[in-house]
Amino acid sequence: MQPNSEESPVKRAPLTVAIVDDDPRVRQLLKEEIQDEGHCVLSFESAEAFLDTASLKSIDLVLLDLMMPGMDGLECLQQLQQQYDRENFPRVFVVSALSDPNKQRQVLEAGAEGYVIKPDLFEKLPTLLNG
Repeated sequence: MQPNSEESPVKRAPLTVAIVDDDPRVRQLLKEEIQDEGHCVLSFESAEAFLDTASLKSIDLVLLDLMMPGMDGLECLQQLQQQYDRENFPRVFVVSALSDPNKQRQVLEAGAEGYVIKPDLFEKLPTLLNG
C-alpha cells in the first residue's frame, strides 16, 4: 500500500482585512467574500474614518479605494506612511475603477503593495488574501 501522495493544504491564520471604500455595496460584497474565506473584516466608509479609528498593528491587509470624496486613497496612503513605521505597516492594495498607469505609479511610490482594477478585484482576492 502506497502512502497518500496528496498534500493537505496549509491552513493560514485568519487575517484582519480593512476595507476602505465609500460605496456600501462594494464594502458589503467584499466583506462577505472575505469572511467566506475565514478572515476578519473591518469596514470604513472613508479614509478619514479609517485613519481615525484604525489600529494598524491589528490590520494585516488594507483594500483602499483610490477615488473617494474628501481624502482620496493616495492621500490616505501618504498619511499612513508618515504616521507608521514600516514594521507596523500593513499590506496595502489600492483599488480603482481606473486603469491609469500614472496613478498606479503614484500609489506604488507611496508604498502600496499593488494596484487592482475593480473589475479584477474579486478574481484576484484569493491571491491578495494568501499573500
